[in-house]
This record gives sequence, structure tokens and C-alpha cells, in this order.
Amino acid sequence: QVQVVESGGGLVQAGGSLRLSCVASGTIFSITGMGWYRQAPGKQRELVAAVASGGITNYADSVKGRFTISIDGAKNSVYLQMNSLKPEDTAVYYCNLLANGRITGGYWGQGTQVTVSS
Repeated sequence: QVQVVESGGGLVQAGGSLRLSCVASGTIFSITGMGWYRQAPGKQRELVAAVASGGITNYADSVKGRFTISIDGAKNSVYLQMNSLKPEDTAVYYCNLLANGRITGGYWGQGTQVTVSS
């Protein structure tokens, strides 16, 4: 089975920075891409940023210019550097791995809490 684990969440003040990490392990023979999603209380889960194994990235409009996603295929890891954080960034952040021939769905982690105070 494939395991996905996020880390790096915490409490920061508005304008601060945080770096999230996601490491996948298990039976992984190929990776199509990895992404970060978030879910705030009362809201549905949304895509924050995604990166293909080749390096192509995609960001939600709300985080463009502030967040940066990167992937390390050799380590089956993905990172999310978050700068200029805003209170509205507060959410549980989840990592998703698209691998092993899957073209949709993917493997999910349990999430890491990010809280941004005013």
C-alpha cells in the first residue's frame, strides 16, 4: 500500500511563512504528479497547488505569488513554501499523490493544520 504523510503545519502570524512537507512511501513505481489541497471549516476541499513530475506547476488564484510548490521525485516528496500568509489561508492542508498509472483520484495523506492569526 502507499502511505502519504504531511508535516510542517503550525500557528503563524499574518505575513509570516511556513513550509509544508509531504513524503510518500510504499509501492510506488511511477509518479505522475503531487498536489496540495486545503479544507477550511465550513468549506469544501480545494486545490492549492499541484506539480507534475516534469516540473509543470498549477496554483489556485488565491495563492499565486505567495506559495511555491516543488517536487523531489527521487524522494517521493513534495513541498509547499507559503509566504505572506493570510488568516484566510487557515485550513487543514492535505497532500495528494497521483501515481502507479492513476489518472485521477490519487493517494491522500491525513493532513496538517495551518493556522494564521491576525
